[in-house]
Amino acid sequence: MHRLLDTGLEQLTTMVHKMGEVAEKTLATSIGGFVKGRDTSEGVHELSEMLVSMTVEVEEKAFGLIAKYQPVASDLRIINSYMKVAYDFERYGRYAWDISFISKRMGKLENCEEWIPQYIGDMGEKVLQMVKISINSLKSLDTELAKSVTKTEQEVDDMYFQYLGKLVEQSGATNQCTISSILVVRYLERIADHATYVAEAVVYIATGQKITLR
Repeated sequence: MHRLLDTGLEQLTTMVHKMGEVAEKTLATSIGGFVKGRDTSEGVHELSEMLVSMTVEVEEKAFGLIAKYQPVASDLRIINSYMKVAYDFERYGRYAWDISFISKRMGKLENCEEWIPQYIGDMGEKVLQMVKISINSLKSLDTELAKSVTKTEQEVDDMYFQYLGKLVEQSGATNQCTISSILVVRYLERIADHATYVAEAVVYIATGQKITLR
């Protein structure tokens, strides 16, 4: 028997999936702009603000379902997880905006040593891969796909610390380049963490099992 709550949950699911699509676009635009030296700050800021508004809508929808239908534990698990995922998607947008702002304020990578933009580009690709996995696994509730982020998340963490070590060893980079690039690789590392949180939420929604993929 189809419950009225089920219709509401379907609507909430659609809202969160849409957020994932916007979040992925926001990050791809921001990271691509930074690596290629394009100013994407205005467009990224608009998308980031859109994600903030969408988070509020998800929260209002979730609280409305709770207040109106008094969902059972399994339904509450889904609702609560979607609220957390919406927050993670909002953080994707915030870090994307931070990257674009740093690029505009501190300058592009063109004045950096050649290996720096290549390194950040490679790290950015891995992070975007994690983001795509987190979003696709949420849409399909594929727990094995969600768990696959673990390997890439470890690679991103390793790249973050390797980058810091390499900067110390090759200290010829300008102060401006050093500051901006360190901030960006830190933002990328944090985005990877949030992708892992989304993947953990997918497993919880699908199975009721709380796991840690970090």
